[in-house]
Amino acid sequence: MKTIYVFIGFMVIALIQIFVPSQMIWQQEDVLASGEAYKFKTRPIDPSDPFRGKYITLDYDMNSFAIADSSFVYGDKILIYIEKDSTGFAKAIQVSKKPLANDRDYIVAKVTDNYKEVVNFELPFDRFYMEESKAKDAERAYIHKNTDSLKENVYALVHVKDGRSVLKDVIIDGISIQDYVEK
Repeated sequence: MKTIYVFIGFMVIALIQIFVPSQMIWQQEDVLASGEAYKFKTRPIDPSDPFRGKYITLDYDMNSFAIADSSFVYGDKILIYIEKDSTGFAKAIQVSKKPLANDRDYIVAKVTDNYKEVVNFELPFDRFYMEESKAKDAERAYIHKNTDSLKENVYALVHVKDGRSVLKDVIIDGISIQDYVEK
């Protein structure tokens, strides 16, 4: 009789271990399949430590919003409502601590500072993982192209749906960074 309880317990744990990662993968794939694609302008980063392991550290032009509310403090989770500007890049149009009654796309971000009626925030998709053998070349290409005068040629492609965001690719001169490195 005891063995059946152990077996049932084992099966429940095994099913949980399968269900949780499957659910996480499904959510990411759902955002990629049916979420709105936005381009986020990147900006140069400190070249002394742009890689940790197998990913590129990204920094974005969109990292602050002018607001007269001083209740935003370091570490707060906030909702950044976005839309596409005339050039097709994402721009912040509103910031809130709670969901608003509108149908606009939003990103959940973290407050890094609130000073002189400007709230600074950190976007959640600041790492782009890629194959380790291409990482060093990608680092060089990203830094070189992002310090050019034509920074519009370097951006992150992010899909957004219901507050979830997935970084799909980093684009340099209209080409995926993975393909750009091979070029």
